Amino acid sequence: MWWRDRGRRRRWLVVAGRLAFVLAAASATAGCFQPLYASRSGPGTESVHDKLTSIQVAPPNSPNGSPEQRIAIGVHNAVVFNLTGGSGVVAPTHRLVISISTTQLTIAVDPVSGRPTANVDSVTASYQLIEIVTGKTVVDDITWSRVDYDIPGPEQRFAAQRAQRGAEDRAMQVIAEAIRNRLASYFVAGT
Repeated sequence: MWWRDRGRRRRWLVVAGRLAFVLAAASATAGCFQPLYASRSGPGTESVHDKLTSIQVAPPNSPNGSPEQRIAIGVHNAVVFNLTGGSGVVAPTHRLVISISTTQLTIAVDPVSGRPTANVDSVTASYQLIEIVTGKTVVDDITWSRVDYDIPGPEQRFAAQRAQRGAEDRAMQVIAEAIRNRLASYFVAGT
């Protein structure tokens, strides 16, 4: 039946045309994409990774012995690791100052014992990126993370403390990644 053969040929031509279009579009944009954090070789080329490793992170300024100090030091260490990969600052061109504040909210209470069974911790970080040469603030931003945790039972106080600490650790990582991504966008786009 000749009309069935025509329909098959048309479908194959349409599929082949679409495939040719996709391959042409892919080959036209193949050289445009570059890894954001990769090191580039060659004279005069400085990657975002190189710029991030030249940021000196100021030590946290929080009261000694406070719960905020543990979080501030954790955020500081996570940001330093995310920016430099643990290799340290090469030649500082910028200085990053981070201020941390925390809040805790109880969202569920056991009606029998009156103790909390679910909490939400909020960690807020305000940060400024300052050029060392000029002293000018080039980035001034705020990021936050809200994490929840459950307390397994009213009598398990150590489990409650460990749950809170685990939630705070997750919040520290989220904040450190947000700061790194914002600074990378500044070095790529300049805004």
